[in-house]
Amino acid sequence: MVAERNTADVLAKVKDTEVRFVQLWFTDLLGNLKNIEIPASELGKALDQGIGFDGSSIHGFARIDESDMLLRPDVETFVVLPWEKIGRLICDVVQPGGEPYEGDPRWILKQALVRAAEHDLTMNVGTELEYFYLRSNRSLETLDSAGYFDLSPADDSTEVRRETVLAIEAMGIPVEAAHHEVAPSQQEIDLRHCDALTMADRLMTCRYAIKEVARRHGVHATFMPKPFNAENGSGMHTHMSLAGFDGGNAFFDAEDPLHLSALARGYIAGIMRHAKEVTGVCAQWVNSFKRLVPGFEAPVYITWARRNRSNMIRIPMYQVGEESATRIEFRAPDSACNPYLAFAVLLQAGLEGIEQGYQLPDPIDIDVYGLSEEERAERGI
Repeated sequence: MVAERNTADVLAKVKDTEVRFVQLWFTDLLGNLKNIEIPASELGKALDQGIGFDGSSIHGFARIDESDMLLRPDVETFVVLPWEKIGRLICDVVQPGGEPYEGDPRWILKQALVRAAEHDLTMNVGTELEYFYLRSNRSLETLDSAGYFDLSPADDSTEVRRETVLAIEAMGIPVEAAHHEVAPSQQEIDLRHCDALTMADRLMTCRYAIKEVARRHGVHATFMPKPFNAENGSGMHTHMSLAGFDGGNAFFDAEDPLHLSALARGYIAGIMRHAKEVTGVCAQWVNSFKRLVPGFEAPVYITWARRNRSNMIRIPMYQVGEESATRIEFRAPDSACNPYLAFAVLLQAGLEGIEQGYQLPDPIDIDVYGLSEEERAERGI
């Protein structure tokens, strides 16, 4: 078991690595990463007292008459950015009295996890982070015309993608795989599953790293969900399971034909019951809905099934019957969403389904895109 960090550990790490500045990160309501940078000499004070800021200048935070807020660094999140000797801490947003700010996306996810803990459960998440490389931020010129799983020389993104993975791993984030995606110049980096709060922190870190490494290579990385009308958009397929405090997978049932427990079925039913609201958070931009159209492996209908990528929720079947691999994949999120809010609404909807005993409709094991309006109506889609 890894020992928890404390303030002394962080200060010692800063000294040992000769870090001269530390960035304090937090996320606004729209999922934009924000930062204040302090000299290393001020870190002890920041860890002890927090850093004040004007909450009225942050989207969705506070009115001008209640704008004093504090950033409280989470010492568990300290890393040194691999491209320069600058430290980084992710912060919680708190009121001057020390109480959490209810509009802080990180706190919102923490509250959802508290609800799960009342059932002796925690949420584990793995993500597929998709994005595009462009020649510059002033044009839509791609680096290549390669496709899914292509190699160089067709894939002209190999070097920058590989360096990005090394940077991400240098910050302690395990990467399972990275490859060229379906569309020209489209990339995917898959992050190994972990608890939901850690995954949200990691996604914010990865999005920053992807853009920064790309910039150093003279290219532009974009998480725009659908930059090209005739090509696949960039999703953030979200793999989820709930685990008991004993570490067992609460979604697994060895006796079920799909190896899904009753709890897992209730969880899926809860998400389907609230699919429209959930999608509004997981695909929050106008451009997000240009991605959610038929024919590009993006969900359009509120359906579920095993294997089938035309559904909103699918059950991956790579390792049939293996407890550790049993999970659901929610395909609506895109990589420009706020991951804290996305995971929070998914968990809250799923827990409601468990608590209320919602019944799961029949799976749709055929291509949903190919069904006529009458056929969809017959199946209750």
